[in-house]
Amino acid sequence: MAFEAGEKRNRRPGQKVSPLPIRPLLIPALLTGLSLADGAAPVDCNVTVGISRAKDGSTLIRIGHAPNCRITVAERGKTLKIQAAGERPISSARSPLHTATHPDSNLTERIIALAKSKLGDRYQPAQAGPDHFDCSGFVYFLFKSHGIAIPRSSRTQAESGPHLGRNEIRRGDLLFFDTAHRGHVNHSGLYLGHGQFIHASSGRAYGVTVSDLNTGFYKERFLWGVRIIPSHGPGKE
Repeated sequence: MAFEAGEKRNRRPGQKVSPLPIRPLLIPALLTGLSLADGAAPVDCNVTVGISRAKDGSTLIRIGHAPNCRITVAERGKTLKIQAAGERPISSARSPLHTATHPDSNLTERIIALAKSKLGDRYQPAQAGPDHFDCSGFVYFLFKSHGIAIPRSSRTQAESGPHLGRNEIRRGDLLFFDTAHRGHVNHSGLYLGHGQFIHASSGRAYGVTVSDLNTGFYKERFLWGVRIIPSHGPGKE
């Protein structure tokens, strides 16, 4: 993470710029890795601090810490506070370093929103968008559009992570099927939760559609799921 310690200063060509001032109590507090708010017990956060000069002339303080801790910004960005990861937030105020919704959750919702925007787009073999898809091309397009590289074919997509059973899948996971009962993966889709998934179907819909995972045609043809976006905490069904 990066924390701005000062703003860019105007200077003439060749003029030297002195280091920007840093509050003398800030660095010692970070190095000790202690959470002293409200009499809390000391926490070993193994905090590291690196200071560097950005190309635009500003000074950056880069802070690393152990996974058992979190760092939040309070008082309009003037104070950093360190806590054990399991403790309640010191302040209800939020900052770019600590948000109420995990970024992975936001990514899942953006991918699903893009998928739903393609409802009704036509199925076409060997196509991966932007408005015609085969099944694996559809999920490939969704993740590629968000900077995530996954394999292009459904068989290789199905081996891109640990296999998840029906009771383990979560919203945003990839789903794989053997629709022809041939003993191998031949279809893929994206799980929406609550027993529904979105996919590019070569069946009656012949395009991007939403189907039921737990009843009808796909119930007995489901093989497993794969999680591309890491899960953090309780997931959405």
